[in-house]
Amino acid sequence: MNKPKVIFLCTGNSARSQMAEGLLRALAGEHFEVFSAGTEPKGRILPEVQEVMREVGISMAGQFSKSVMEYLGRAVFAHVFTVCADAEENCPAVFLNMGTHDHWPFDDPAKFVGDDEQRLVHTRRVRDQIEEHLRLWLTEQGIAPKDYRQM
Repeated sequence: MNKPKVIFLCTGNSARSQMAEGLLRALAGEHFEVFSAGTEPKGRILPEVQEVMREVGISMAGQFSKSVMEYLGRAVFAHVFTVCADAEENCPAVFLNMGTHDHWPFDDPAKFVGDDEQRLVHTRRVRDQIEEHLRLWLTEQGIAPKDYRQM
């Protein structure tokens, strides 16, 4: 059985879309093939993103920053999520017209100014907001999200 493909798009593919990718895999990876990409990829995942995901037991191993252009003409997505206004405005229209498209704008951890602990607090807040949106979306899809934090 082919699983529906889901992609999360943002600008740098260094924070929000990466967290969404890892979270959806943890919550319902058996139901979807999950991807993320950026309109202007930064080439790395932010260290604070890796840390806050590790805190909840999600490894970012195997995930890397990539361009949305890597998927152009190579994949058809059943669900396309933009997680920042820039991606919503600048993503190639072919993706936004593919399958179902939702726009979930979240604050960008990469743009938060503060010391290391403040950046972690901000990134945790964004992670938790993304997880809340995903849990609601999965419930709307008739899928019970896993309680991965208990594993």
